[in-house]
Amino acid sequence: MSFRLTSIIITTHDRPQLLARAVESARQAGTNVEVIVVDDASTDETAGLCSGLSGIKYVRVERNQRVAGARNIGLLVALGEYVTFLDDDDLRLPGSLDRQLELLEANEEAGLIYGQAVCTDQSGKPTTQIYPRVCPEGDLFWNLLSRNFIPCGSAVFRRLCLDHVGLLDSNLPGLDDWDLWIRIAELYPIIALEEPVMHWRQSNPASRQGTSPASSIVSRCIRQFRTSWQKLPRAVSAPRKLKRGAWQHFSANMAAHLSWEVLRSLRHRRIVQATKNLFALLQLGPLVLVRVLRAQGTPHS
Repeated sequence: MSFRLTSIIITTHDRPQLLARAVESARQAGTNVEVIVVDDASTDETAGLCSGLSGIKYVRVERNQRVAGARNIGLLVALGEYVTFLDDDDLRLPGSLDRQLELLEANEEAGLIYGQAVCTDQSGKPTTQIYPRVCPEGDLFWNLLSRNFIPCGSAVFRRLCLDHVGLLDSNLPGLDDWDLWIRIAELYPIIALEEPVMHWRQSNPASRQGTSPASSIVSRCIRQFRTSWQKLPRAVSAPRKLKRGAWQHFSANMAAHLSWEVLRSLRHRRIVQATKNLFALLQLGPLVLVRVLRAQGTPHS
């Protein structure tokens, strides 16, 4: 089966030891792919490495744009009818893109398809953890307002969606992809391939990845929910009960994540980080904090 061109945008900054693997996995992911590497002002041997990689479109920027800005540059030069992102420390599984495109092309109304990710440790070794375990489909606007269950590298979307929702918000480092999924889900159904399509190296406080600092990411999420997501036309016109439920689900997910991060920081005696996480938790409101403390004090059977 012949598929239309898909642009795989890989952004990178000073991690040449990881980049070549990501590029090779992108090549093997589908039968008709355009691999775009956006070198986000690397100061090491990344440019030299890319000059030796055949079959890629190499774009270098001289001033660091961070991930969202670099992805937008990739979008501006991409020629594919479909687009997907891949971090330089992640891998696409062979043939996975073609399997997703077969479903997406059969569902003309869908704007995006996503799949599962095999989580890896920091060395890239696969674990037994698959995320997400269950892949909801259809009208996912309210689901995505509660939490982001779409691994960025697993999502493939129609380029025409950008004509209606715009590019990534470069002022949202660490959640630019989540914000884009929400804006797409407001207008288009989303479908899923419930099988692994990628290896995903999850971040931790020492990994140098953009999603590592939990306190700043959650604070940014809260601000975005209040100032942008709940002001999208579909959210504004929704019944008050539905909007209230969306905030409750969102805040509960943020609180559960932050409370775990607080305890982890305390276990490792990182008092400053624990304090930052606790401050971010307080932004969710006193009632949320009380519920979290009660849950932590409740014995598990």
